[in-house]
Amino acid sequence: MNPLETSTSTSTGISKKPILIAILIAIAVGMIGGLATEIGPWYLELTKPAWQPPDWLFGPMWTMIYIFTGMAGVRAWRRGNGRQRGLFMAALTINCVLNVLWSILFFYMKRPDIALVEVALLWLSVLTMAVLTWPYAKRSSLLLLPYLIWVAIAAYLNWTIVKLNGPF
Repeated sequence: MNPLETSTSTSTGISKKPILIAILIAIAVGMIGGLATEIGPWYLELTKPAWQPPDWLFGPMWTMIYIFTGMAGVRAWRRGNGRQRGLFMAALTINCVLNVLWSILFFYMKRPDIALVEVALLWLSVLTMAVLTWPYAKRSSLLLLPYLIWVAIAAYLNWTIVKLNGPF
């Protein structure tokens, strides 16, 4: 029996365990990424483009993205067969690692140039999750669109920072 399906169910018989796991994954990724994101003197002294979103927007955007990704994951889990679930979980795991890795590269290691290469992989991992879920959980794919757009904006911002401040 699958451990994600053996849990207390709601009154409708739907397992709550995927929801709890999605919440824990989102919290873990957010916390680890947040710990690696130090907005200190180094970052503040970087030349940034005038169009950069305000710093206060990043927290709410990532919170929304984590919530939507969790919702997408729960929907994909509930609607997918065993193979689809496995592929989605593999893609999600890779995405979580890449999400945290970008923060480590950019902020902790202070290497926007390397983070720029990595953010392309992060964007592709989000796209992969959306493409994988489209055939059986279209809403999951649509819930991932804000993440895809935000990573595209972050990638362009990352590229601009490298261009304005490099070499690193």
